[in-house]
Amino acid sequence: MAIAESADAYDRGEGENYFVSMTDMMVGMLFIFIIMLMSFAFLFRQQTDATKATQDTKIAHANVIERKLADIEKRISERLDELRQATRLRQKLLYELHDQLDAVGVKVKVDELNGVLRLTEDTIKFDFGNANLNNDAREKVKKIAPVLASVLPAYVSCTKASSLDTGCQNQTNASIETVFIEGHTDTIGPDDQNWVLSVQRAANTYRELTFRAPLLRRLHNRSDQEILSISGYSSTRPLDTGNTPDARQKNRRIDLRFVMDTDPTADLEEMQRLLQQMRIEIEKLKETP
Repeated sequence: MAIAESADAYDRGEGENYFVSMTDMMVGMLFIFIIMLMSFAFLFRQQTDATKATQDTKIAHANVIERKLADIEKRISERLDELRQATRLRQKLLYELHDQLDAVGVKVKVDELNGVLRLTEDTIKFDFGNANLNNDAREKVKKIAPVLASVLPAYVSCTKASSLDTGCQNQTNASIETVFIEGHTDTIGPDDQNWVLSVQRAANTYRELTFRAPLLRRLHNRSDQEILSISGYSSTRPLDTGNTPDARQKNRRIDLRFVMDTDPTADLEEMQRLLQQMRIEIEKLKETP
């Protein structure tokens, strides 16, 4: 049965830019450390009339904080380099897919900033209110699936020999964490049904891709999880905000979003530990008579 598509407020931003958010986090932490160092300098200037022993103690604390600041700056710089490397790797992946799909007659568009490969209305079409792939869309997926199966193994942590294989090893290099198959709708119909419809479109595309290329289910990330996943956005992320049949057709689409995994957790925990230590040093400085 056809499911109506609903109107909804749309989000102009893509919102899930992993690399931008991680970069902002690192820069923010760097600012915290700089502010703490400035706080120390202010306290130091306030007590210039202290004794020589007290001054020596303050200088010792200053040297400790300075060394820790230099260390954290180095770590942040290294992490930013890794994030940039992951961004470059994702761009390489997107354009490799673009070129290989173009070679087999499938036209897609690359959104570098958000790591998205757009399967336009000329690639996978959906009839109004329908989540099923029509014959033309199935033929396109038949071409897309082997290209994904050919390209993606070079960008993942592990390709399992079978679904029962447990041989994946953890690694630290940038690689694919998730490929989201994203379903979208146009702006007509009840909202609650429209969300369901967008997810169904993504799920049906997933089923067809993995049917045509079973290898895709054996591609795993560093956490030993399958990289393929699905999501639905209803009408909240239109490509064309017009209220015309052509605009609505463009918005009834599938996107592939590639999220890279650079495993920042350990570094962030270490930065947090250093931050706590620096706070202790500053408290010691405040307590010095």
